[in-house]
Amino acid sequence: MERSATLPDPSVTAVRATDNAALQSFAALVMADAALAADLAAIEDPGAFVARAMQSAAAHDIAIPEASLVTATQPDPLSLARWSTPLLAGSALPPRDWLPIAAAAAAGSIAVDWARFGPQPLRGPFYEADIRRALSLPFNRAFRYRTGLADLIAQADKMASVAPAGFIFHMSRCGSTLLAQMLAALDDSIVISEAAPLDAVVQLGRKLAPGDAARALRAMILALGRRRSGRERRYVVKLDCWHTLALPTFRRAFPDVPWVFLYRDPVEVLVSQMRQRGMQMVPQFLPPGLYGIDAVTVRAPDEDYCARVLAAVCRAALDQRRLGGGLFVNYRDLPGAVATTILPHFGLSCSDAEGAILRRAALMNAKSPGMAFAPDAEAKRRAATDAVRAAADRHLGEIFDRLETSARQLNTA
Repeated sequence: MERSATLPDPSVTAVRATDNAALQSFAALVMADAALAADLAAIEDPGAFVARAMQSAAAHDIAIPEASLVTATQPDPLSLARWSTPLLAGSALPPRDWLPIAAAAAAGSIAVDWARFGPQPLRGPFYEADIRRALSLPFNRAFRYRTGLADLIAQADKMASVAPAGFIFHMSRCGSTLLAQMLAALDDSIVISEAAPLDAVVQLGRKLAPGDAARALRAMILALGRRRSGRERRYVVKLDCWHTLALPTFRRAFPDVPWVFLYRDPVEVLVSQMRQRGMQMVPQFLPPGLYGIDAVTVRAPDEDYCARVLAAVCRAALDQRRLGGGLFVNYRDLPGAVATTILPHFGLSCSDAEGAILRRAALMNAKSPGMAFAPDAEAKRRAATDAVRAAADRHLGEIFDRLETSARQLNTA
């Protein structure tokens, strides 16, 4: 028997619209009141948050049904709610202690979603960890905010942001997280590490005119470098390894900002990739064409394919030396090169006390900060298979020699 369509109950629809309007009104009030936002954002327990939010809303004659807030603040351990439509949207940028958490197509344009991070420094080895920390709070599950990317671009240079001091490009698995974590240990530093919203803008830029791509990239980098506490004076951005392919756009967006390219013995990098592929090595995540590789020739992300991807990343850095501002650093020179070479290249000073902080941070495992660092170069070379060595020699041998030559030339210039 054919089922008849079920029409929505008009009264129920009206109630839901009223509830949503009340939540939106309260969200707008919270965003305009820094003290109220800080009070609510400090509450980690969803039940306590709901009670305090309803009390605050009632004090401003806003009637929010408890069920609406309970639904909005449900625990989200996988942070899946970030992909839903935020409660509040507008063209004005949110307060300075809010940062972008996503950028994606929405309603025919590119939207930027924001969450409140507060004044605390970013400490996660990757920006994703900081996003998850922010979204673990009931406040951000209830009050995420959306603007258009065009709105961000139009207002980017009016934000209270720290100008970036340097960009960290890298081959992958070669100490970039170590460098980022060392710099993040300094309380007055902002270190953004492989931020998904930034990657989204880089990928979008491939479809835009060069000038438009640079403006979008500039806006996102400034948004991630907002002065949330007022103490920040150093800002460094660590990129995903494939962003080396977009180096010309970074130079166009920030022509005077220096950059470093970290690299490592190809055999050691390939051994690491064979143990656990990075997303750049998985054709389903990043297409081979991004690296100039014909997809027809790719059967699986094996040693040969991974070596070809690494070669494309390194070749891009070598090809862009002419853009200026570059520094090439071998993994074997870390962590010492951070204070002696990289920070001076970025125009950043380092006191004796700060140097001690950097050295302490270098003792810890960069990707698992609770664990001590253990050198692994020799173990990786022993673990290398014949296939790994052959792929490294075939695709990266000559490139590695060029990297070493460039390091000597640029670093002594």
